[in-house]
Amino acid sequence: MPTGHCFSALAAGVVDSKAAPSDSAPVMEDDLPRPKGDAASALAKESLDPYSQVELGERIALLEAEIARIEAHRDKVAAHRSAADELFKPRTS
Repeated sequence: MPTGHCFSALAAGVVDSKAAPSDSAPVMEDDLPRPKGDAASALAKESLDPYSQVELGERIALLEAEIARIEAHRDKVAAHRSAADELFKPRTS
């Protein structure tokens, strides 16, 4: 598989949205700005011409695994939020 194409923006630190500014107090992750050109956007712009059918299949499998990982994390975050909402909901009289 060709190297350097997929993750050049990531390697350059362009998509480091988790890093808090060093000269300020810690910031909540939700408060950090999102990058305009994240890793998924960089991948979408990449030419697929240099890849063989086998490499494309491997890439699809890798992306499907990443989608499953993201969906699992999203479900975990939703469950955590739901539990927090339930814990802190106003009491009814």
